This record gives sequence, structure tokens and C-alpha cells, in this order.
Amino acid sequence: MNPISSFLLLFLFVLPPDRLERKAHKIHQRMLTLDTHADAPINMVRPGFDVGERHDRLRDKSQIDFPRMKDGGMDAMFFAVYLAQGPRTPEGHANAKAKALEIFERIHDALRKHPDQAELATTPADAYRLEKAGKRAVFIGMENGYPVGENLSLLKTYYDLGCRYITLSHFANNAICDSATDPDGPVHNGVSAFGRQVVQEMNRLGILIDVSHVSDKSFYDALELSKAPLIASHSNVRALCDFPRNMTDEMIKALAAKGGVIQVNFVSDYLRKPSDEHRQALNAVRMSGVGRAVTPEMQARLDAKTDSIQKRYAYERASVADIVKHIDHVVRLVGIDHVGIGSDFDGGGGVDGLEDVSQIEALTLALVRRGYSEQDIAKIWGGNLLRVLGQAKVSQ
Repeated sequence: MNPISSFLLLFLFVLPPDRLERKAHKIHQRMLTLDTHADAPINMVRPGFDVGERHDRLRDKSQIDFPRMKDGGMDAMFFAVYLAQGPRTPEGHANAKAKALEIFERIHDALRKHPDQAELATTPADAYRLEKAGKRAVFIGMENGYPVGENLSLLKTYYDLGCRYITLSHFANNAICDSATDPDGPVHNGVSAFGRQVVQEMNRLGILIDVSHVSDKSFYDALELSKAPLIASHSNVRALCDFPRNMTDEMIKALAAKGGVIQVNFVSDYLRKPSDEHRQALNAVRMSGVGRAVTPEMQARLDAKTDSIQKRYAYERASVADIVKHIDHVVRLVGIDHVGIGSDFDGGGGVDGLEDVSQIEALTLALVRRGYSEQDIAKIWGGNLLRVLGQAKVSQ
């Protein structure tokens, strides 16, 4: 964080709470806010779910819709085309492709249905234009390169549908690279030979390379291979919460040295280390579908188990203050230009005091209380990511 004068700190501490909240509200309203990882499409593929209508977080098990985005002052979100890792076979890849195309279509259908509320965004200019028009900007990312299979030409297909980043892997290894959490260990020792071609083609097209979920070796391979800056669309700091899914200080430094950005997520057990039995219970659920085709019925059972675990260990849940601790750590380590927000709402994100997209101003208020300037908060809430998005396409 930039040095803050003792006068400014004193001013912030003595400012009455209501005046501080008004100050944070004005800052929040003035800036463009962008979240790089939202799993709203998980709900959008459910029969009868309409993202253009307001939903109840608890009853509908939904943290995102266009009305609540507007309520919270959330201007832009990357909706994730997410596929759990299934069999690495021709049939598995074909099924993943078909499901991915269906998710893209659901996103486009929603935007066609609600043109007065939201539009597709593919560039930084789109985000600012739509913010000015009072509409939500919906970017698209792909979580897990599984739908790419071993077909390089599909990258262009997904790019043309609006995809602007791909998380190279998820909880298990795929054809592109090794995951940080595959129980069987690495199969490629980092990025595969095919994955090297994927990185090069993503650079050529202008698709950001997302290193959330990848193994440490895969991260360093991708960093070396890519000519464009990398992003971690929804990752946290391993020094504060020791889990392979989070990034070490050395990784964050290397990411920043190449101009990249780490987007802090709101998943409680990636923010604050849970008890061993809590972690084991969560991992068992997360890994139970790996390597298999997950049916809607199976997903419903997994969701029910996750809900039960969260209720059982509610006393260990993280808070907004924990999110700020991870942001502070990155800022102290590499500076204000290399950190952002990737909530993982509808995919496990949510902490005490910040339960859905309508409540995101709570984070702005917490950052104001910590002494961050309006300029710095604007970088955290989207400026840094949009800078990197503008650098995604490189000449070969």
C-alpha cells in the first residue's frame, strides 16, 4: 500500500461511522467495479431460472442476478463457463464441448432476453461504455480447459462466442496441464506438449491465460511460455491460508513481474485455514465427481453435502476482514497494480458480511477503513484487470 500520512489515518479513525459509510458509498458509485469470476451460469442452466429476475439467496441458492448486481453497484462480471473435470477421453472431451456450448448459449439467451439490463462485453472499452449506459457488462471466461479437449481449433470457437480467459485446469489434471489438487499427482510435469500450443494460440487470439487451480509447475511453465501477462482469476495467498490451490509469495511476485494480476476470491476455506476435519470433508466433496460425468442429480447431492458441511463449521467462516488481509498482503508484496477481485459467487464464494453480489459495497467500505485511496480502490475493483485484458492479444 502507498504510505498513508498519520493525518489521514487519524482522520479516518475519528470520522463518524455514518460519514465514513457515505464516503465509501460515493467512492463505490463513482468507480467501475468488475468481478473476474462468477458462477452464475451454474444456475442459468437450471430450468426456469432467469438471471434477469430478482432471486432470494437462500431459497433459490443464488448469489447473482442482474437486479442484485445493480443493487450492489456491480458493473461487470465474468460469467464462468464451468465444466468439472471428467474422463480424458474422446467421448469425455466431446461431452464437455457440448455442455460448454450449451452454457455459452444460455448466457447469450439471457442477454438477448434482457438487453435493457445487460450486454456482452469483450473489451475494456465495452465495460466503460456499458457502465456509462447504466447496464451490467457480462464478460465470459471458461473455468477448466477441459472443453478444449485436444482440439486447438476450439479456442477460436470459444473466442468468437465471447470467451476472454480460460482457467487452464480445475481440480484435476486435463490435456493442457496438471492441477494443483489432483489426488493422483501430476501426469505432465506441468504444462503438456499440447498445452504449450494452447498457450501460444490463446496469446494469438487474445484470450487471457488464467492460472487459478493449476499446479505450481504448470504456473511457472505457463508464465515462461506466455508472451502476455497472466491472471489468477480467483486465487488467494498461500502464506495466509496454506492450501495448494492458493499462490505462494514467489508465484505472486513472478506473476506481477510479468504484469499480471491475482484476483482475490471470497471462498472461506481459501481465506482462512479451516480445521483439518473441515478441510477433509470439503475436499472429499470437491473431489468426488472428478473423472466422472457429473449429472444434475449428482451435482444436487454434492451441493447438499457442501451446505451441510458449511452449516456444521459455520463458526470457522471467514469475514470481509479476511478478504482485506489477502489484498493487503499482495499490495505489500508487489504493489497496488497487481491485485483485484474474483468472488467465486455461486461457486462457493461468500463470507460473513458479504453474502451475495448486492452486498459488495461492504468490501469498498472495508478498504476505505484500511486507508486505501479512491484511486487504489478503483484499481482493485477492476482497473488492474482491464489493463491486463487490453494486453491479452500479442503478435506472434
